Amino acid sequence: MLAYDIRDVMKYFPGKAEPVNDHITLQIDQGEVFGILGDNGAGKTTLIRQMVNLLRCNSGSIELLGEDIARNPLLVPMNVGYMPQDSLALNNLTVGEALFFTAHLRGMKRKEAQKERERILDLWQIQQLRDKYSSRLSGGQRRLLRLAVATAGNLPILILDEPTNDLDPKRRKLVWNVLRDLNREYGTTIIFITHDAVEAEKVVQRVAILRDGRVVALGKPAELKRAVDRKLRLEIFCAADSLSDLPSHLEAHQVQQGRWLILLDWDDVTPALNCLQGEQQRLDDIHLSSATLEDVYLHYATQRA
Repeated sequence: MLAYDIRDVMKYFPGKAEPVNDHITLQIDQGEVFGILGDNGAGKTTLIRQMVNLLRCNSGSIELLGEDIARNPLLVPMNVGYMPQDSLALNNLTVGEALFFTAHLRGMKRKEAQKERERILDLWQIQQLRDKYSSRLSGGQRRLLRLAVATAGNLPILILDEPTNDLDPKRRKLVWNVLRDLNREYGTTIIFITHDAVEAEKVVQRVAILRDGRVVALGKPAELKRAVDRKLRLEIFCAADSLSDLPSHLEAHQVQQGRWLILLDWDDVTPALNCLQGEQQRLDDIHLSSATLEDVYLHYATQRA
């Protein structure tokens, strides 16, 4: 059985001529780790808010475990742990209270919910936050709390919106390790949005890439890499505002401040490196390697129809 069967979903927002989601069709298997990538405004968060029944589709349908979510308001909360970008409802609760009440509302008796609270505190290594109010936590701590709340009750499906934002490297590693363990031990279906394609590649089994509200690529990372499998990636760490010395046919993508990516044909490697000699004063480092899921993402997310 499919975890989600999404068919021809459309979503319009008032005052906008173009749809936020444009005929999206996806099938996600039970037990799958599924990633959703895309630029800001690509329609990712709108899509998952429809998947958890917080937004209605203008047309199309979404089935969860074989049942239309629009017809059963309890279907999503009893089967899906959802981690949003923000969760103001937790602000007046301590971390321990948030976990206890979530487990209790998901069907556990009081003693079971108390045990579940302790398990989740240990799982996410946040025992020291038990008596702190959510509103007084740091950004990274609040994100861990939202992850912890999503996993309370051990529901069969998790939907996570940017699970590793605001986290330091140690906590990011913890997140991916916990998610891998949940998938392996319990067969938990995990669906997540992320901008970090490098991290996503370590855990994802299939990925959908969205652009302008449409699915422009869908498949296993290895399959999608065929679009760039004859390419090399040149990663440049440089304080420059632009890389103007490169040959005109090479396009450099500024992934973040001070970090650039270029996809190269093998014949372009030497000319590109020679051109960078003029940037030596500003170069911090360069890496040359085979293509990754991040390059696939850039390839599909930036090419125009």
